[in-house]
Amino acid sequence: MIVTTTSHIPGKKIVKTFGLVRGNSIRTRHIGKDIMAGLKNLVGGEILQYTKLMAESREQSLDRMRTEAIRLGANAVVSTRFATSQVMGTAAELLAYGTAVWVEDE
Repeated sequence: MIVTTTSHIPGKKIVKTFGLVRGNSIRTRHIGKDIMAGLKNLVGGEILQYTKLMAESREQSLDRMRTEAIRLGANAVVSTRFATSQVMGTAAELLAYGTAVWVEDE
């Protein structure tokens, strides 16, 4: 499955559009890791626990979006975007969305 942030794929033509597909993941922070992240925040630097959490959430969201596209009969997703939002006080949602299409060689 081709997934791209562009509205077209070089060398391919869109022959059918299936519409919007999306996948999301909501993750909550672990209290112990949150304390360590708070300490890291005092001295500066990357908070690896949160970086890993977001990377896992991003991949899970993309997987769910691809699954929905395949279910519709698509072989590609164009115009892929990501959005994040806070859910409650300790959780974050990562949403991946795009347009499911069928592409063929030009």
